[in-house]
Amino acid sequence: MSEPIFRHPERPVPKFRPFRAMHHFRKLIADKEDTEQVFHIFQCLPRLKLVDEIRAFVYSDFGRQLRMTEPYLPDILDDHARLRAMPKGSVAHAYVDFMEREGLSAAGLVAEYDRFQGNRRYGDMVEWYVNRLRDTHDLLHVLTGYGRDALGEASVLAFTYGQNPSPGNIFIAYMAALNITRTVRSDAPVLKAVGEAKRLGKACPRIAEQSMLSLLAEPLVAARKRLNIDEPRYYALAHERLRARGIDPYNLLGNPQPA
Repeated sequence: MSEPIFRHPERPVPKFRPFRAMHHFRKLIADKEDTEQVFHIFQCLPRLKLVDEIRAFVYSDFGRQLRMTEPYLPDILDDHARLRAMPKGSVAHAYVDFMEREGLSAAGLVAEYDRFQGNRRYGDMVEWYVNRLRDTHDLLHVLTGYGRDALGEASVLAFTYGQNPSPGNIFIAYMAALNITRTVRSDAPVLKAVGEAKRLGKACPRIAEQSMLSLLAEPLVAARKRLNIDEPRYYALAHERLRARGIDPYNLLGNPQPA
């Protein structure tokens, strides 16, 4: 069986469109659940060196192995029965707990991406790798401890930037953090939390280049230690200070701001 091509000739060449990215960011701020806007921002702020790094990984021995054993991550991540069969205290159990609690699925994120992407499929190695970046997003919440609150999502994107310095990731992370500081009066270290997340991501081996089957089976505590993921101190402190002012970190705009 022949390998897929590395990059399909019809795959468009990325172009920087920062003003268009700002337009999509405003729509995202209006509805943080509108995940499609995130994909638009990534498209408007591409990382031009990413293709070279994808090439190096997919043609490595380990990359070839992963392409054979883990061709499509949503099939693994949404098989909760299989994940529940892994040891208690594992990454798998924490992941399933998180996804079920939040009402999420890997297939749901794919559906959001498909609405953005339309029927365009390239079947190339670039697509396989980029899909892994997409499909491991919710797993990053579990590994890092960042929640799905506004600061938690910004921090996960900053962590992702540390792993894969795409301008789209850091643009959304810091713009979201600035929006929080502008709309919520508090002494919460929001910008420091985002900066810390970026450092944590840089210190951690790339999650998208890990074997998901092996990682999911690991004890969560051991996986965090192996991946050099420390506790996000400024994120926890931000939540503490927000709550001290009567502000719910998970509903920042829904609380009246104390004088």
